[in-house]
Amino acid sequence: MWKIVVGFILFAALSLFVIMKAGDKVDMSGEKHGADAVSTPETPASASAPAASAH
Repeated sequence: MWKIVVGFILFAALSLFVIMKAGDKVDMSGEKHGADAVSTPETPASASAPAASAH
């Protein structure tokens, strides 16, 4: 039983350490809706080049 408690404490400490080291890179605010959720899609490489017409 004590091994489970020690394992939980170690896991929690490691998780907090990783979150604190990440700083502002980790977004813990949940789902985004509205303007925050909008992302610009990347254009594929084939879309930027004009298509060659077949004769």
